Amino acid sequence: MPPESGRKFDMRPTPTPAAPEAATWRDAVGAMVDALRAIAEGSGERALTQRNALLAFAVRVVSAALLYLTQIVLARWMGTTDYGIYVFVWTWVLVLGGLCHLGINLAMIRLVPAYRETGDDALLRGLLRGGRIMALLLGTAVAAAGMAGLCAFGDRLATPYLMPLYIALVCVPLFALTEVQDGIGRGAAWMDVALLPPYVLRPLLLLAAMLAANLGGLPMEAETAAGAAIVATWLTAVVQLVLVNRRIAATIEPGERRYDIRGWLGVSLPLMLIAASELVLQNADILVISRYMTPADVGIYFAAAKTMSLILFVHYAVGSAVANRFATLHARGDREALVAFVRDAVNWTFWPSLAAALLILALGLPLLRLFGPAFEVGYPVMMVLVVGFLARAAMGPAEFLLNMMGEQQLCAAVLMVSAALDIALCFALVPAMGLLGAAIATALSLATAAALNYLVARRRLEIEIAIWHNLPGRTPRADA
Repeated sequence: MPPESGRKFDMRPTPTPAAPEAATWRDAVGAMVDALRAIAEGSGERALTQRNALLAFAVRVVSAALLYLTQIVLARWMGTTDYGIYVFVWTWVLVLGGLCHLGINLAMIRLVPAYRETGDDALLRGLLRGGRIMALLLGTAVAAAGMAGLCAFGDRLATPYLMPLYIALVCVPLFALTEVQDGIGRGAAWMDVALLPPYVLRPLLLLAAMLAANLGGLPMEAETAAGAAIVATWLTAVVQLVLVNRRIAATIEPGERRYDIRGWLGVSLPLMLIAASELVLQNADILVISRYMTPADVGIYFAAAKTMSLILFVHYAVGSAVANRFATLHARGDREALVAFVRDAVNWTFWPSLAAALLILALGLPLLRLFGPAFEVGYPVMMVLVVGFLARAAMGPAEFLLNMMGEQQLCAAVLMVSAALDIALCFALVPAMGLLGAAIATALSLATAAALNYLVARRRLEIEIAIWHNLPGRTPRADA
């Protein structure tokens, strides 16, 4: 056919187009910017939850960096032995402070959105005040009992651990209060109030207190670090208390308070079992190592485990942001939206966790050298632990989902079984295999918990939580 009138043909070779990779990366960055803008400007509940997730993620990133820096500084200042003693002591603060409030912190995450959704302001006011009073009273009782136990049986404890333990027990009441106020913030979707004080302010105050002690000529040893922990823990709790009270005054009108302590405990006690099992999974390896090995070994293992567990901030950041949304959708009965939201939460958890794991493993040895040359031997511990952490991430924030959907008893049973397995494996493997045995025990226990949570969610909730059922682009089924 003849060409159209007036049209000319260019017979020169067609220029080579730009590399498709460049356009792909530009498109990806543009899409990311558009998505972030949509989240920042969105007004719906999903946009609010995404903003909370981003805030929680950002806080946990900063927190992970601060906590890691704190541990490096403490290890450099104190050396492996005193650092290991401090790790042992602070682990007991975490365990006692995380249990003495009887799970009220987790009950807050479930009950606060439920009371707000149903408009039961009297119970909400009572919960917000009564829960914090309970935490302080119970924390004080536990600290007093701990000191009495040390007086009675302290001669059976290794001498280097004794005085730091006495000092650190003073942290327990205010640590428990911070835990409950964290739960209030998460339940009310006040993520800044919930996360910034314990995860950013407290490590900053610990560093500041240790720096002041160093400049004041105090010895850089475990007793000094325990004293600095008291300063950081108490100041953090007081600052958070002021912030929570201001937020309550601005959003909840004053009025009658009703206290349903029996009902709260009915929710919190199964959740306490979950928290206790979670604490065992996180800390049993440290405590068993301290039984069979030296404080220096405790410090080396903790540095390696802390380095690898940086990926867990993704799991907790997403869980913190989505827990109250799970509770709200469940209370509303909107199953289709719930299943779609579960898919989002699983993807938000797994893929960043996988990317973080690969990066941390690639930088593992240089990161361990920051603690000191002796800490490099902990790298094999990291390679084992990552298996358990990724198995957990593959199920998304499963514990948060089960707890908010009323399956806290089964969730507690899963974690109790996994915690018992962890203890048994630690006692079996640590004497024979040392630090590597502790890592194998923890990884196997975490993988077991992930598999059991998958089965519970599938059979009880009829929701598929595994990442392979929730890949991006797949359409969730409300009747899954």
